[in-house]
Amino acid sequence: MVIEKFMMIMVGTIVLLSAILAYAISPLWLLLTGFVGINLLISGFSGFCPMVYILNKFGMKHGCAFRNCRES
Repeated sequence: MVIEKFMMIMVGTIVLLSAILAYAISPLWLLLTGFVGINLLISGFSGFCPMVYILNKFGMKHGCAFRNCRES
């Protein structure tokens, strides 16, 4: 699995889980959703994502995350 695909799955899971926990347990779980959103904004503007750096250190590679993507 490539980093891009793993990150999309991971972020989607965290956002859904925090929304469910906010509904079922406490609205404070929405802070987790906000934290993920802030990290997405920062990485979008700066090009740096700490999780991508960590996954790179564990040996995951960048690649094509979508079916219509053509690798050169």
